[in-house]
Amino acid sequence: MELWLTLLVVAILVIFFVVQSNKKRAQAELADAEAEARRLYERLGGQTMNLTAPGDNLPAGQALADAGERYTAAGSQLESARSINQYRLVAETAIEGLNYVRAARTAMHMDPGPEVPVMRGQRRTGALTEPVSAEVEGRRYTGSPDPSDENRHYYPGGRVDGRPVPAGWYNTPWWQPALAGAAGVFVGMMVFDAMIAPAYAMGAIEGTDYGSDAGADGGDAGADGGDAGGDSGGDFGGGDFGGGDFGGGDFGGGFE
Repeated sequence: MELWLTLLVVAILVIFFVVQSNKKRAQAELADAEAEARRLYERLGGQTMNLTAPGDNLPAGQALADAGERYTAAGSQLESARSINQYRLVAETAIEGLNYVRAARTAMHMDPGPEVPVMRGQRRTGALTEPVSAEVEGRRYTGSPDPSDENRHYYPGGRVDGRPVPAGWYNTPWWQPALAGAAGVFVGMMVFDAMIAPAYAMGAIEGTDYGSDAGADGGDAGADGGDAGGDSGGDFGGGDFGGGDFGGGDFGGGFE
């Protein structure tokens, strides 16, 4: 009887120790996620407030406007964040903004500044290396590795409706209406098929494994009718790049 009582006490102590350890670990992870989110948010705020684009530099002005919008969105998310995933979403939104800041600095012929975390979607979709264009539904769509008055909308690279889209400057943010409804999705699909897929096929994009992974993903998405949608120290722990204009994961999900 005493032996059983001793074993029961030991079991209770072990369970208590495990529960407390898990609780402390969860609290530490939550604190780390919050600290990282606030750090990235504050970094974005500092960069957007200290950078002004000349009035005649349309690409830089647009990129800074996008960065400012991401800063506002991240601040709103931060106010209501209570969980690890919510703080990760804040971080992702801030990273979107930091990508736009880098784009603005590039458009002003400045050093782009410190690196920002790279998303898996960005790494796998690559970046434009030469101009591309196509006409869809009577409208001309263009993209370029370099900013210009025509191509003033920057996209950091990711996925639009499941299809890989390279980083670059485009004449219109066609990835945004692609998530606005059936008609928008249809236009996004056509732009991809007419301009982006051929760009991958002819080698106008660098830094991607489109021929294997990304190509398969794009093909699968096409078959079923298919986002735009090292600061964090390597892997940030998953998390889709899901805030704002890019519609829930269009940077491909997760940091590398």
